[in-house]
Amino acid sequence: MLGGDSHDVVIPFDGRRSPVAAAIQRGVCRALRMLGHSVVTELPLANGRRADVVALTGAGDVLIVEIKSCLLDYQSDGKWHDYLPYCDRLYFAVTADFPCEIIPEQAGLILADRYGAEMMREACEERLNAARRKAMMLAFARAAALRLQLHLDPGCNFEI
Repeated sequence: MLGGDSHDVVIPFDGRRSPVAAAIQRGVCRALRMLGHSVVTELPLANGRRADVVALTGAGDVLIVEIKSCLLDYQSDGKWHDYLPYCDRLYFAVTADFPCEIIPEQAGLILADRYGAEMMREACEERLNAARRKAMMLAFARAAALRLQLHLDPGCNFEI
């Protein structure tokens, strides 16, 4: 194969998240995939925010998971409300030592580590309207396709 084995491709750590947040993200993604969901991380939203994890269920539901690596991370970041218009359900993913009682009741709660995650509380459902659902599915599909292309052709130069 020209250019080496594609299994050797490593997408570098981008520095946007702490090692704890990266471990939570890995565990959450593993757990969501085990539930049969498709997952994309760091998905840009139309409002300029970037969702930590977006999952698409087999039924077409859009889930967003906001990762909080510690109490200070949660307290200094109030943007979670900005994710609500872009998902059917919103979850917070935290480590087992996080003070979970401060997570808003309408949001779901996931406890995670680098090996997996467990759903502790289901999120309240607020269904997306058809136009927003279509836009989210297109953004999800585009990001997934571009990332697959980057994996297959690491030399290509484009933004996701």
